[in-house]
Amino acid sequence: MAGMWQCQVVTSASTAGAVRQGSLRELNLAVVLRRIAAADRPPSRAGLAAGTGLTRATVSAVVDDLIAGRLVAEAEPPPRTGAGRPARGLVLAADGPAGLGLEVNVDYLAACVVDLTGTVRHHLVRRADLRPVSPADALARLAALAAEARAAAVRDGLTLAGAALAVPGLVGDGGLVRLAPNLGWRDVDVPALLAGQPLAEPVDGVPPLVVDNEANLAALGELYAGPAGPRSFLHVTGEIGIGAGIVLDGALYRGARGWSGEIGHFPVQPQGRPCRCGGRGCLERYAGQEAILAAAGLPGAELPADTAATRLADLAEAGDAATLAALADAGTALGVAVAGVVNLLDLDTVVLGGGYAPLSPWLRPPVAAEVSRRVLTAAWSPVTVRPAVLGAQSAAVGGATSVVRRIVDRPVGWLARGS
Repeated sequence: MAGMWQCQVVTSASTAGAVRQGSLRELNLAVVLRRIAAADRPPSRAGLAAGTGLTRATVSAVVDDLIAGRLVAEAEPPPRTGAGRPARGLVLAADGPAGLGLEVNVDYLAACVVDLTGTVRHHLVRRADLRPVSPADALARLAALAAEARAAAVRDGLTLAGAALAVPGLVGDGGLVRLAPNLGWRDVDVPALLAGQPLAEPVDGVPPLVVDNEANLAALGELYAGPAGPRSFLHVTGEIGIGAGIVLDGALYRGARGWSGEIGHFPVQPQGRPCRCGGRGCLERYAGQEAILAAAGLPGAELPADTAATRLADLAEAGDAATLAALADAGTALGVAVAGVVNLLDLDTVVLGGGYAPLSPWLRPPVAAEVSRRVLTAAWSPVTVRPAVLGAQSAAVGGATSVVRRIVDRPVGWLARGS
């Protein structure tokens, strides 16, 4: 593989040698670390050499660099079964860099720390109605929660290598939230409002804070959580608003301006209920959290401190007729919108995430029924509808995981930080 690397053409032979050497090292670091990250069992140095085509000397030097940079650790050797000493396997280090995932949503704030192995080390949630709160106040509260998560990470000996913030809206260049209708935000410069907050360290030229749509980060969380799962799917998150992350061939599809996935504003009844976005009959007016609560006779203000999804699930489990009817109607509306996306993009998997995950036993059947009825190819190529692996944590976990995945994909940036 190293021999296939195409180096940049430069005029100076000595400079060309330096570029080639640096490029090869960068490539070799990435190849070896990705191989360790994807392995079902800890590979040895000899196994890595055989699997990558690199020489044993090159693999040994690369592994030494990765261990010194706290990206890789040696696993305990397996029990001896014959003559000779068993080789020590290599695993991702659990005590090196970590990612910080943050989320600001309509009725809660969240902060999550994920280490390089993908393990969630800390997950903090604070519930509050943020609609009457200014963006500056909401982000100040988020910064306080992030400080708690950062302190917990430091106590674990972890270094936060970046932060990703999920917001329920359209995010433009530089982290500018163009529109988050359910929060009442328009043209909010999130990085500027969080400037000076020690969220994480800049690594590899990436700003310490990246802002993205919550459905996009939730979809990435699902992709990273299931390496053996589908490489193309629609991930739908349901809170007060509804968003979708689209993954095609293992990559997040963002659209021409980065605003894909606004499924909550698909019109399922064109002359229906007015929506906050200015349209009528939008999906979230029929399948959003507040719409389901209202249909079940449960105004949000009367709910106890637990989540609306948990309350709805408890009532549905108990057989409450109004709740069951509300979930069936919401699932039907959701299925109509989802079927349109599946027809357009030829997807074979739909994932119900966020607040929809705990409600999937009741939402999945009507969603699947509408998809089966409306998707042209469903008769001979069924579409799978299932709950998200990460459930309601998917956006914050996906954000944190996107940080550490960036290091796995390009470890040289992290290693250069300490040089």
